[in-house]
Amino acid sequence: MSSTAESSSRTQGRGKVLLVGDIRKAFLDAESVGRYPCDVKANLLEAIEAAAACDYDAVGVVMNGLLGQLGPVLRALRRGTKAPIVLLAQMVDEPIARRLVQSEPGVGKAADAYRVCPTTLAGFGSGLAAASGAAAWSQGDVVPPGVEKRMRYLERLATTDDLTGLKNRRYIREFARQIIERARHSAGRVTLLVFDIDNFKHYNDVYGHATGDEILRQAALLMRRCCRPHDVVGRIGGDEFAVVFWDDPHGGVSEPPSDRRHAEAEHPSEPVFVARRFQNEFGHAELNLLGPEGQGVLTISGALVRFPRDGRTVQELFERADAALLDAKRSGKNRIYLVGEPKSNIADLP
Repeated sequence: MSSTAESSSRTQGRGKVLLVGDIRKAFLDAESVGRYPCDVKANLLEAIEAAAACDYDAVGVVMNGLLGQLGPVLRALRRGTKAPIVLLAQMVDEPIARRLVQSEPGVGKAADAYRVCPTTLAGFGSGLAAASGAAAWSQGDVVPPGVEKRMRYLERLATTDDLTGLKNRRYIREFARQIIERARHSAGRVTLLVFDIDNFKHYNDVYGHATGDEILRQAALLMRRCCRPHDVVGRIGGDEFAVVFWDDPHGGVSEPPSDRRHAEAEHPSEPVFVARRFQNEFGHAELNLLGPEGQGVLTISGALVRFPRDGRTVQELFERADAALLDAKRSGKNRIYLVGEPKSNIADLP
């Protein structure tokens, strides 16, 4: 094919967006897709061929249902199109989506942006138009760019703790529910860590609420630093935090894991390691705001519980964790219990 013919053949997608996968899992108004300038390809091979043949304004990829295939699909799309790739991620897929839009040394970004679903076709399209200046979304009910920006801001407020920047209680519980539901069908492991800061009220009363807020921000920063990128950290109220540890189904570069461990495996070594590391670093943090004696005065108490061994629902896991955290407080504080038979302080584990 001549370059002129090839260029001509690649213009038929201009002014359109390619949507890849089952769009019913991403859009609340999927049945109205005919009103918008979209090509929808549920078949992955057809989607890759379409992306290579047409000059689309953007390519939206529904992550739900692509377990083990996401990496190869994104690489094939990258080779075939210069259009920006936008991941359509359920809340449970957001940690993976966040990683895929970050550049890796020598590799680049697997995708250019992501959007948490469910969303609407109108909102998705107007967001693309606002970001790229494309006029593709000239059909249907377009949300004005200013309104779209406000909607995204309100979405963040609904899921993010404004003091620490962590996910909030609502997000943590819904994410845990979704990841547990996935783990039921994939023999995955989920571990929940719940902890709070010992004697936090004392620091608030003695040093003031501004100092107490700074302690919470430091705890959030250290916990994020200690966790793996895909684990989800949240503040669930006051000085209480939660972390959802889970097996990344996409592996290092979105490939299926070669050694899938069963959910009934022995105690979770990664969460125990992270909890120990955080407990140590937080206890040795230099907090000048507490004066010259500030280093080493902060401790935490908490509990680690596992799905399905310690509970089969989010509510059951939080109830077991809260009970064990209370036991840790009564037993002298500065300890994290691994719930089970027998219950163990993680500092005593080999």
